[in-house]
Amino acid sequence: MFGHSDITKDLSRAKKYFEDIISFTVGPFTLDEIIVHRINTINIVDVREYNDYIEGHIPYAVHIPYKEAKDHVQMLDKDKVTVVYTYSDSCPRAYNTALELIEKHYPAVILRGGFKEWKKFEFDIIKTDTDDYEEADKNNDEEN
Repeated sequence: MFGHSDITKDLSRAKKYFEDIISFTVGPFTLDEIIVHRINTINIVDVREYNDYIEGHIPYAVHIPYKEAKDHVQMLDKDKVTVVYTYSDSCPRAYNTALELIEKHYPAVILRGGFKEWKKFEFDIIKTDTDDYEEADKNNDEEN
């Protein structure tokens, strides 16, 4: 049986694991600093549900539905690191999306703590006016 104590005894494996977490995640304070000073170096992707995205998201984040991520990666700049986030660390959507991006040769990291952690520290949140989407849908219908 593989128990909790077996994991902690493998120090080299634990060291690699924690180094990888540090290398492939970004915290909310670091992300906020990047947004303020170097936004042109990253893509930010929100993979939460649409209604949650429009109720509030991180500035400059684009919404790519989790189930459709592999179909929409082409909208991202492959030369930038993509920061992916979801609700919190307990939700695997961001990890799965980052893995899909990496498999398609897009560099990706995860926002540690997700949107929950971002809100906790009261960083800027953008609310999307759904009227913009409804107007765009109406215009598309008229053109077709």
